[in-house]
Amino acid sequence: MKVGYHVGYWGAGPPDNAAAKIVEAEKMGVSSIWTAEAYGSDAFTPLAWWGAATETMLLGTDIVQMSARTPTATAMAAMTLDHLSGGRFVLGLGASGPQVVEGWYGQPYPKPLARTREYIEIVRRIVARERSEYDGAHYPLPYPGGTGLGKALKSTIHPLRTEIPILLAAEGPKNVALAAEIADGWLPFLFTPTADDYYRQNLAEGFARRSPERSPWEDFEIAAAVPVVIDDDVERAADQVRPFLALYIGGMGAKEVNFHAAVVARAGYEKECAEIQDLFLDGRKAEAVAAVSTTMVEDFALVGPKEKVRDELARWQETVIGTMLVRDEGDLSTLRTVLEFVS
Repeated sequence: MKVGYHVGYWGAGPPDNAAAKIVEAEKMGVSSIWTAEAYGSDAFTPLAWWGAATETMLLGTDIVQMSARTPTATAMAAMTLDHLSGGRFVLGLGASGPQVVEGWYGQPYPKPLARTREYIEIVRRIVARERSEYDGAHYPLPYPGGTGLGKALKSTIHPLRTEIPILLAAEGPKNVALAAEIADGWLPFLFTPTADDYYRQNLAEGFARRSPERSPWEDFEIAAAVPVVIDDDVERAADQVRPFLALYIGGMGAKEVNFHAAVVARAGYEKECAEIQDLFLDGRKAEAVAAVSTTMVEDFALVGPKEKVRDELARWQETVIGTMLVRDEGDLSTLRTVLEFVS
């Protein structure tokens, strides 16, 4: 298992000393750095800014939201970053959810799987320097309307690589299967080793439909962000993860549609998720956080003393995950420890 450094998206502002810590992480042997976006900082700009000081690490987005940019705009950014990094860029894409897609970007959300398929096909065509011609239901090119003067164009720049790795963020079974079918990798969210067999089945369904032209299973990258908190007191460590789980289960989605809550519920926490959602959406956030059990935390994160984390890490290494993405907002001691345990 490889280890990546997940910087994520910003809070109220840029994380402290991120550039220096990324350089240090590369010296430590971390294989990749990853940025994200929600509805604040974007994923591409920090990756380019901080990645400029690195030499060997892969530079990945986990994730770029598809509704934020047209497929051609995403392809332009990907080709640009790939050139600037000397071929080290990895494009992580995701559909996000209806709250963000329709509330923030003003784009329609229905049929996310069909949109994803079209989006990735167009990105691949542009990166391969083909003309912007696509007869799709969601992203037709040229635009079939307006002035009628739209022209199929070819990128002015020659890509450094005619194929840039595309990893698809997916949580539901159909979307996980889609990642295996059309992408170069999968970015799980809220992964638990207890669901490993379930995800292997989803992936197998997608690989059964995979074109022989695409890379084989052995080259399919699975990079999962995993919360890691090392502390001699397990409950104190779990307390640092509870707000994260409560936010995504209770607040990152509507009562009717919350893909994150669905993932945790499928792992055996349906009743607990319903309680957390009700409390969070009722404005009782502290109670929602308190409703996150330590058992749930230990299923979706690594928490506790070093010895406990080391022992539990073994079961994560037996899963489909190829790269564990670790956030470390402190002095990189957590990142160092995980690197030590997987080496």
